[in-house]
Amino acid sequence: MKYFSLNQQWVLLFIALLLLGILYFKFYYHPLSSPSEEFIREIVVEVSGEVRSPNIYIFQNPPTLREAIEKAGGLKETAQFDSISSTEVLETGTLLNITKKSSQEINVKMERMTANKLLVFSIPLDLNRVSPEDLCFIPGIGESLAQEIIAYRERRRGFRSIEELKNVKGIGEKKYQSFKTIFTIKN
Repeated sequence: MKYFSLNQQWVLLFIALLLLGILYFKFYYHPLSSPSEEFIREIVVEVSGEVRSPNIYIFQNPPTLREAIEKAGGLKETAQFDSISSTEVLETGTLLNITKKSSQEINVKMERMTANKLLVFSIPLDLNRVSPEDLCFIPGIGESLAQEIIAYRERRRGFRSIEELKNVKGIGEKKYQSFKTIFTIKN
């Protein structure tokens, strides 16, 4: 029976550790994604009215009007659908309300989802259009602070940036930091 020398044992140990390291990095090591990688953002669209399955739907890419209606099971009844508007691309937070215009025509009204639904899906509220009641859905904003925000908005004829929230009485740096991702300014 022949044994390995001490040097051979060290070489074998090194090779075994190297193989274990390679296997670890191949099967178990998952590096954190770098900040430069693009964040995948889901598109949320609510479809209501004359469709088979009215609901809120999530898309990986911005859907067209036709795709949103198809995901909702299609129209309840056969009707004419404007081919031009059916290719319109929807943005996140869109509410499609589909009503019958006549026995063969439908009417599609595009609106914004309600504030409470937008907040559930972390979709920012437009600071220049949000109502005092909708502001009260946000943790940390009560009736009085909501009224201060609306009063400031009316005095200045709208917010030009989210940072202007710091100028509202009752909003300091700490509250501003918690609110700044909840709001957006749309033109």
